[in-house]
Amino acid sequence: MSLLISNLHATLENGTEILKGVTLEIPAGEVHAIMGPNGSGKSTLSKVISGHEGYRVTGGTITMDGQDLLGMSVDERSRAGIFLAFQYPAEVPGVSNANFIRAALQSRLPKGEEIDAVAYYKRLYSKMDHLEMDRKFTARSVNEGFSGGEKKRNEILQMMMLEPKYSILDETDSGLDIDALKIVAKGVNAMRSPERGMLLITHYQRLLDYIAPDHVHVMAGGKIVRSGGPELALELEKHGYDFLKEVELVPA
Repeated sequence: MSLLISNLHATLENGTEILKGVTLEIPAGEVHAIMGPNGSGKSTLSKVISGHEGYRVTGGTITMDGQDLLGMSVDERSRAGIFLAFQYPAEVPGVSNANFIRAALQSRLPKGEEIDAVAYYKRLYSKMDHLEMDRKFTARSVNEGFSGGEKKRNEILQMMMLEPKYSILDETDSGLDIDALKIVAKGVNAMRSPERGMLLITHYQRLLDYIAPDHVHVMAGGKIVRSGGPELALELEKHGYDFLKEVELVPA
């Protein structure tokens, strides 16, 4: 069981190629981290996996536990078990957090089956307590007026409630102070499971101080150019991405 990306090529709508042959396997039960400089294709990869309409896949495959993701719509991918935590979470005015998450869960139930309201709120409050979120956030519109840290915690709350098979966290540490980072990491670590794979996208080692990955990959020029264990992140923190200058001299 794994999320398998094979020789993936993708372009923007204007034809500019961003992903140039990405190959990556994330088995269930493992946490993988992708690091790399700005413009290397990290966020594009996350959006292509989730089915963002602004990108066009021109080659390669993405499968989840043997299912062809590229043949699915965005909502089908989500209901199948893909979750994306955005670098910049969107605001949804007029829709409360509680109703938003409840609707997402309801869409995953068989036709005619309804969510038990008492059990739902009991579970929701338990997850919010874990993330140190005030219960007043249940009535607030999704991310509207939230601080950066509150938005990121709200993303993790959604992930904890939906319990996806594969979670992709796109620079979840971006804009967080150390206290908020620790709380977000606590939520992510609570979701680690033999049945769940995770992909962390980040620029910095500090996130990986709190969420220990099984494997670290370096992305540059639209490809995975180096892979290793957790020690690779420490090496990058110490030496930076100077070695990529040699990689960029190699034709794609």
